[in-house]
Amino acid sequence: MVDSPRIAIDAMGGDTGLAVMLAGAEAAYRQDGALRFLLVGDEAAIREALTRHAELAEASEILHAPDRIAGEDKPSQAIRRAKTTSMGLAIDAVKTGRAGAAVSAGNTGALMAMAKLALRTIKGIDRPALAALLPTLGNNDVVMLDLGANTDCDARNLIQFAVMGAAYARSALELAQPRVALLNIGTEELKGTDEVRDAAAMLRQADYLPLQFTGFIEGDRMSRGDVDVIVCDGFSGNVALKTIEGTARFVADLLRRAFTSSLRSKIGFLISRPATELLRHHLDPNNHNGAIFLGLNGLVVKSHGSANANGVANAIRLAARLVRDDLTRRISEDLANFDTHKGPEAVTA
Repeated sequence: MVDSPRIAIDAMGGDTGLAVMLAGAEAAYRQDGALRFLLVGDEAAIREALTRHAELAEASEILHAPDRIAGEDKPSQAIRRAKTTSMGLAIDAVKTGRAGAAVSAGNTGALMAMAKLALRTIKGIDRPALAALLPTLGNNDVVMLDLGANTDCDARNLIQFAVMGAAYARSALELAQPRVALLNIGTEELKGTDEVRDAAAMLRQADYLPLQFTGFIEGDRMSRGDVDVIVCDGFSGNVALKTIEGTARFVADLLRRAFTSSLRSKIGFLISRPATELLRHHLDPNNHNGAIFLGLNGLVVKSHGSANANGVANAIRLAARLVRDDLTRRISEDLANFDTHKGPEAVTA
């Protein structure tokens, strides 16, 4: 176990820039004084900003990067500039062992492309998947993957996602036997595509894995807290994620409009404020910030581009936990266990 994980921070990525990334790092450090940081970006700008973060400065090292990846940059452009950009050098720090994980709030497509090229996939994993924690009505969040990295997936990919998602849930949610379900258009065994049904058939037999396969789950049950891991292809996952985010904003805007429509409504808002504050906290994406590319030979966490300092701190804490739990090793061991029982052809090409 790594007692003092070093996290490489892409200090120049995201919509909010250097100030919020450093504020988030300092907030994480205040909660976990064992953390160490490699701040990657414009050295002069970082040194000037650190004058306002004395605590963080003591736990940090700076790695100069003369360039940064913009939000509109294409992945192919980003790859060519990997050796000069803050995002590319943060990922390279994970590859060389200089950092245990990298955190960036920058361009998702560029981050995925550079991470996959630099770190490569774990042996036996065909494709990495983007996983995130989403709020539920249950006792803990739910892990959902894939959220957009792979639009087309076969049964082999879905099984690998299930193995990776369960390993992630054991670390992030501290669950010994996460409940895993496949997103489908119905819960009956005959529903869904051939790929989904084939993956379900194999997972039902994998009772030796550290997970509980519960079958299929429909979109209207994703936030109920019935399962701990939801597995799907990247197309369905991205649509579902955007729908959830849009619905959350819709509810928040509807409540805001209702509570400001009249004097009586405003009085009602004051009376119900504790309840609405609880709702706001539960739906705030900063409290669930931090998506991860699972299946790579190294840990890369994606923070939301518009995350505030609290959101960035949550992403960093997640990265540190995964380093300490050695998530990459867990995934490798679980996949090897599956191979041993089913044969390599079950999950690998």
